[in-house]
This record gives sequence, C-alpha cells and structure tokens, in this order.
Amino acid sequence: MSPTARVPAAVVTAVGSALPPDVVSNSDLTARLDTTDEWIRSRTGITRRHIAGADQSTTDLAVRAAAMALTSTEPEHVEALVVATTTPDRCCPATAPAVATRLGLTEIPAHDLAAGCTGFLYALATGAGLIAAGAARTVLVIGADRLASLPHPEDRTTVPLFGDGAGAVLLRSGSAEEPGALGPLVMGSDGTGADLIRAERPGALHMDGADVFRHAVDRMSTASRQATTAAGWDLADVDRLVPHQANSRITSFVARQLGIPEAWQLSNVAQVGNTGAASIPLLLASAVADGQLKPGHRTLLTAFGAGLTWGATTLTWPDLAPRRLPEGAGHDR
Repeated sequence: MSPTARVPAAVVTAVGSALPPDVVSNSDLTARLDTTDEWIRSRTGITRRHIAGADQSTTDLAVRAAAMALTSTEPEHVEALVVATTTPDRCCPATAPAVATRLGLTEIPAHDLAAGCTGFLYALATGAGLIAAGAARTVLVIGADRLASLPHPEDRTTVPLFGDGAGAVLLRSGSAEEPGALGPLVMGSDGTGADLIRAERPGALHMDGADVFRHAVDRMSTASRQATTAAGWDLADVDRLVPHQANSRITSFVARQLGIPEAWQLSNVAQVGNTGAASIPLLLASAVADGQLKPGHRTLLTAFGAGLTWGATTLTWPDLAPRRLPEGAGHDR
C-alpha cells in the first residue's frame, strides 16, 4: 500500500444472535437460593436469563449467532473469524476453528480472544486491524459465553447475574465515511485489578461487587469520552448508547456521567442478564429487531470486564436487512 493510499475501514454489514431455549426466572432462583425477586431486580435490573443445557456448548451458540449474521453472505466471502469468549469448550484447541469448520469456512484464519466482558470490542479491533492491514476483506466477529457455569450454584450474589448466549457481526472492508464504519477504538487494561473478577475454574467465581461497580462506571465513561472525541463527535451527538449489560445500575450511572438521556440508552439486561462477550452484539441484534436502533443513529459502544479491561468505539448505524436464522442452521452435524 502506498503512503498516500487510504487505509480501508471496517464496516458492519450484518448482525446475528443466539440464546439457549431454557429460561430461568427470578422466581426459579428464589425457590433454591436465599434471595428474593425484589432483591435481584433492585440491584441488577434482571428478571430472567437464558441458560445453556449440558448439551449446548459455547461453540454451538457461536455457530448459531454467526449463521444468522451470514444469511445473505456466501461462506467463501468470509476471510477470517475471531471468537471472543471467557468460556471456551476446552483449554486447547481454541473454539474458533471448530466454529469456522461448522459454518463451512474452509481453512480461513480463526482464533479465540479472551478479554472478559470487553472481549467483543477487543475482537472488533482485531477484525478492523485485519481489514486495515489488507489481511482480510471480510471478518466474522463473534462474542459467545456460558457465564452461568462460572458462579458457585449456591452463591446468591453472583448466580442471578449471569446468562448464556452469543452474538455476531460481519465486518467488510469499506470507507470510513460510509454508514456502519467503525470509528476509532479506545481500549485499555489494568492488571492490578485482576483479582476483582476471577474464576480459577467453573463454580468458583469471585467478584468484588463494590470495586467492580466503581471501576466499571469510571472506565466505561472515560473510554466513551475518548472514543467520541477521537471520532469528532460531541456526546450530545450520540443517538444510542450501547453499553455492556452487566447490570442496570452500572449502565444508568454511565449514561448519567455522559449526560446521555435514559431514552437513548439501549438495554436488554432484564431479559438476558450479563452474557459476557456476547452482551453487546446480542443487544445490537435485539435493538435492530425491535426498532430501537435505526439507520443513521450515531451509536456509542462501551464495555468493561475482567482483567481489568475496557473499551469503546462509535459508528453510524447502517441500513441492515432483517435477519432470521435458517431452519436447522448451527445445529450439530
């Protein structure tokens, strides 16, 4: 590429989502945990969450979400795949190659990325980097997690928080001026807070709620300001805030810090809980489906997660065709 050539931008062209069929309500939890529906709602905003069964893996969820995103794209047009997850099916090998194979994406580069609940934004940055470098013209970015498997089953403070799911977006090479083009990506980490959210193994999640809350609000707010400034936006320009869905109190505090009205804040945490790396793409897909996110909306994405990690980026939402998962797509074969 010559010094005067323009670096291609990563443009969002499709979204997809997948949720397990089994739903666990607050009432279901109160039947076995020392908690109440009012306690859960007032502290988290969550009323129910989708939980994967023993026969549904992170790979299964990722494949289903990706299949929805790919309903109008031939598999041979996808040139790279990134899966952001905290809950891979195995320590080794990675989840992404199996996802690619089941989607019919033969021999393309595919890898996992672990950055906690910020994983999807880190994966977007990876996809955008591949496109900018000319290594791929089309990249499939997936966030998939089975976080409900991490808390101890009798931990009343963490069990209600988490659900399972996957979301995907398709990126293609394009112009920075067109709708759907990702703006500057702001990311950061702070390993001194590594112990605030940790899980040495499934069933042994530890989270320091008060410190996590404080860091999440501060880091997401700061990254959001940096991302909008880098994009040449004022915060008043933002039409839709798409924050990681950790709990409703965190997202409300972030919106308040940024001066973004509640009506412009997208949320599905009440229905799905905290789905980790799947959180933002799941929210994008549901907001498109129910009409809350429309073409031309200036959209701000931001997240915070274990690591500690955080990030933010912007885009003007493109005109995307509605997506429906093809019959039988994404099932084991």
